[in-house]
Amino acid sequence: MDRNEELFERARRIIPGGVNSPVRAFRAVGGTPRFVSRAQGPFFWDADGRRYIDYIGSWGPMILGHGHPAVVEAVQRAVRDGFSFGAPTEREIELAEAIAAVMPGLEMVRLVSSGTEAAMSAIRLARGATGRSKLVKFEGCYHGHADSLLVKAGSGLATFGNPTSAGVPAEVVQHTLVLEYNNLAQLEEAFALHGPDIACLMIEPIAGNMNFVRAGVDFMRRCRELCTQHGALLVFDEVMTGFRVGLGGAQAHYAQRIPGFRPDLTVLGKVIGGGMPLAAFGGPRAIMEQLAPLGPVYQAGTLSGNPVATACGLATLQQVGKPGFYESLGAKTRGLMEQLAAAAQQAGVPFCADSEGGMFGFFLLPQLPRNYGEVMKTDGARFNQLFHGLLDRGVYIAPALYEAGFVSAAHGEPEIAETVAAAREVFASLRA
Repeated sequence: MDRNEELFERARRIIPGGVNSPVRAFRAVGGTPRFVSRAQGPFFWDADGRRYIDYIGSWGPMILGHGHPAVVEAVQRAVRDGFSFGAPTEREIELAEAIAAVMPGLEMVRLVSSGTEAAMSAIRLARGATGRSKLVKFEGCYHGHADSLLVKAGSGLATFGNPTSAGVPAEVVQHTLVLEYNNLAQLEEAFALHGPDIACLMIEPIAGNMNFVRAGVDFMRRCRELCTQHGALLVFDEVMTGFRVGLGGAQAHYAQRIPGFRPDLTVLGKVIGGGMPLAAFGGPRAIMEQLAPLGPVYQAGTLSGNPVATACGLATLQQVGKPGFYESLGAKTRGLMEQLAAAAQQAGVPFCADSEGGMFGFFLLPQLPRNYGEVMKTDGARFNQLFHGLLDRGVYIAPALYEAGFVSAAHGEPEIAETVAAAREVFASLRA
């Protein structure tokens, strides 16, 4: 028994499923999770000392790679001054200002500790600001594990959803309307039927929890138009895409294609914390001032704006804001996807891929899917073979076919070449 197996057996005796977040358990792909002992640059090492090229990057935050010297130095300085105060610090202001400086729609920002907390709070704020109850979300988009979001599509077009988790009463999700991603007809019908009662439409502009699926420009344009027309708020969940696909997030990409485009509220996480527990939500002053202590919408958190986490996040944003950072990262990510596609084509394996900035997704399908139903047509058994084949060759991708992947600034040509060589070998074994 190797050290990873020993640790997993020990963990399962004291931690449900042996993990503190379900996807880490390898249930989708089978086998034993790798317990990480340390990480540096584009690599991490497991409990047996085996090195892996890391393409999950803590599920997105490690855009600079692990252990970037400037970030480590900033965190060490912050730790010496104190772990937590439960009182305001100047660095909270600096981080909020840094975020707002590149996202024009965020006139005010509230810092919290997790993406789930930020999304939950943004929904509460939207309901409080509009005086309405109903929420529109899309199948395959993940906004955290708040009760009202753990919901699957209803049985008919534009019907309200059903709970997807035990412990969530049906009445909790009765105001949540689940639609198919990129489906204009459903979107139109939902607002025709429920427009006056919809508080907000929440969407991942590039969905990262059904692998990597973009919202079409026409679809996003109509989301904006319908929200404006009916007085609902458009909420962008950029926990994953914020500062990962570009300096202005995914919303900047839509603004280039849709004149005047801007969401009403934005939810952020991952990169803005640099790998530490930190998230945020923000929007126009008139909406954000509905939050306590100024307004009637209550939200609070003991560790919100933690001084060590804000130091980590601010140092990370300072690095990604340097000229040419995203051009270089995007070219590197596109190059990896192009080389993987060529290797798959050579082996006769169906394969398609997409990327933006340092975020990517690939599918064992002949063409890119546009919604969750199409994503789930991927051959799961073949993906599992690919996953384990790469893992055995020291390449660590997401242990589930419905998760996006991430390239960091620390990944270089040697790591990409090693990844492609490993994939070429695995694709050859998948040919049959």
